[in-house]
Amino acid sequence: MSLLNSLSTGVSAMQGFSQELNVIGNNIANVGTTGFKGSSINFEDSFSNTLSSASNTNGTGSNLSPIQSGTGVTIAGISGDFNEGSLVSTGINTNLAVSGQGFFRVMNPSDTSQYATRDGTFQFDANGYLVTSNGNQVQGLTGGSIGNPPGTLGSIKLSTPPAGTQLQSYSIDSSGNVSELYSDGTSAVTNRVLLQSYSNPSALTRVGNNLFSGLAAAGPIGGTALTATGNLPGTSGLGSIESGTLEQSNVDLTTQFADMITAERSFQASSRVITVSDSVLEEIVNLKRS
Repeated sequence: MSLLNSLSTGVSAMQGFSQELNVIGNNIANVGTTGFKGSSINFEDSFSNTLSSASNTNGTGSNLSPIQSGTGVTIAGISGDFNEGSLVSTGINTNLAVSGQGFFRVMNPSDTSQYATRDGTFQFDANGYLVTSNGNQVQGLTGGSIGNPPGTLGSIKLSTPPAGTQLQSYSIDSSGNVSELYSDGTSAVTNRVLLQSYSNPSALTRVGNNLFSGLAAAGPIGGTALTATGNLPGTSGLGSIESGTLEQSNVDLTTQFADMITAERSFQASSRVITVSDSVLEEIVNLKRS
């Protein structure tokens, strides 16, 4: 029985380290991905066969310890590293980065599904909406005009310029305020980008395109829905917004290469366990021929 256990133990180890190499490979592949958050794998031992249970002698001798044989390893989970990556200036004022805690909230206009992201590669589309590279609309406060601050929760959208004027330029400050400057010299704060943080960001589900779903499971601080007061950048523990800047991947290549070497050697050692077990089985089979 113990010999057969060594085979299954070696297989479980190879499967586990193979998955670790997948995780490391994905981290390295995304070292240049804007706002990417690396992952790490966690292992735990699997069920142990108990050959003899612990017992109390109730005498002067020592208690007897259990005799157990492990059966391998399983994956306890794959957790994300949500530490902030380095911020790099791009000079494009619609490129936004969060300096500190918090995620941007974006909405898919085709089905109104909501996502979180740290990738601030935004731009204004032909309809005036602030969108991601995939067309998801950035969420916040909108509807502002000269003398009236934005107060409607929804998609960030440039306003219609006052009669007889044209939009000259726009800017976004560290508090997320979108200011529009018109041709007559007047200006207005028409929108405000909002942020949201989570008590357990590792519970967010990666869905590709630098987006995360499963917002409710991650424990959104202040509630799932954005509010006009609880999601303002620079308040409630949320970070500030850096305009003209993007957050880089937080993957450390040095650490990844070191982990990859360890995983590779562990995989090789696990395969050796299977090879040795096979050789012993072969010897047992050949005993009858001797």
